[in-house]
Amino acid sequence: MDVTWAAAVAGLLGVLVGAGAVAASRWSERRPEPLGPVGDDLPSGAADVLAVIPSAAVVLDVADVVVRASAAAHAFGLVRDTELVHDELAGMVASVRRDGEIRDAEVVLPRSPFALPGPDGAGTLVAGVRVAPLGSLHVLLLVEDRTAARRLEEVRRDFVANVSHELKTPVSAIALLAETMDDAAEDPAAVRRFAQRMTRESQRLAALVQEIVQLSRLQDADARHRPVPVDVDEAVLEAVDRTRLVAEGRGVRIVTQLSGEGEGDGARGGTPAEVWGDRELVVTAVRNLVDNGVHYSDAGTRVAVVVSVVDERVEVVVRDQGIGIPEAEAGRVFERFYRLDPARSRSTGGTGLGLSIVKHVAANHGGDVALWSRPGEGSTFTLRLPLRRADADEQVAAS
Repeated sequence: MDVTWAAAVAGLLGVLVGAGAVAASRWSERRPEPLGPVGDDLPSGAADVLAVIPSAAVVLDVADVVVRASAAAHAFGLVRDTELVHDELAGMVASVRRDGEIRDAEVVLPRSPFALPGPDGAGTLVAGVRVAPLGSLHVLLLVEDRTAARRLEEVRRDFVANVSHELKTPVSAIALLAETMDDAAEDPAAVRRFAQRMTRESQRLAALVQEIVQLSRLQDADARHRPVPVDVDEAVLEAVDRTRLVAEGRGVRIVTQLSGEGEGDGARGGTPAEVWGDRELVVTAVRNLVDNGVHYSDAGTRVAVVVSVVDERVEVVVRDQGIGIPEAEAGRVFERFYRLDPARSRSTGGTGLGLSIVKHVAANHGGDVALWSRPGEGSTFTLRLPLRRADADEQVAAS
């Protein structure tokens, strides 16, 4: 990015050098028109250079009046009328005008009420700022929006920290159990008990590693498989079959209602709902939703899985009669490693990645996932995927 800015500044300097003397004489007579097309005080070539700069650009005159501002500068709320909005930027301009030295900084600026909202509604703008003199009269201010990049860095940093913590727990448990089992070598009952616990911890570790790899692949566009027609009814039946043993062990009943049929034991009926995508990923997403419902439900309750076609979308609704989710927590359940009840999740072997994987699977298939829940009344997750359309088959197959 420094190379881009340096090239932009150099280009503007080159354009302005030849016209510096003319501009100087005119400044004593009148002030250029603000915010309109480049005025007589700036050569016409400057507009062409500013137009190709990817950053927000602002040019100020000797009186610190804005004489040129790009559309991005207005969108970020950097200027209002003929003035800079933020004191931090005005201070950098004053420093450059005082000593002629280029200034670079990363600053956090409040977004103007008239500016475009940031990612996820962020109220601040993380800006990479470069301020440079243009001849003896003008100062160029370049601002790059780094908000999304910084947020991504934070997510990645948190992810690495969480992965390290989650991996450390079962590894430490296995090491401790192995040491204890060695000390109890003369007690066969104790050895069996510790061996069983080691098996559970190793299974938990394997599941965690598998889901980390799966989540990583979901975020890698090059690793996605070529889309094929996916029968959602069949995917749901397979997902339920993979979860049924655990459900029976917890005393939770799973019931299904496939597209075009009444609620029952899963018998096929009607026209199957199909989507374009990766069948294994669709199965994984549904299994994670069903598994989540089973783990957060008590014995004697049920988890219902309903498939339907609504407004050109296939909807998979997974409804449980579990503990429910408080409204304040509902927005966080799709975060990596987030657990509503950590103790319950650990006892069932949950990794905290299941719902995050569901969210990514939905996004990769052009769909989304929604949640309705109330404490004590259970939760309802709705996975929505675009319906496979016959008139789009050729286009998808050629992609």
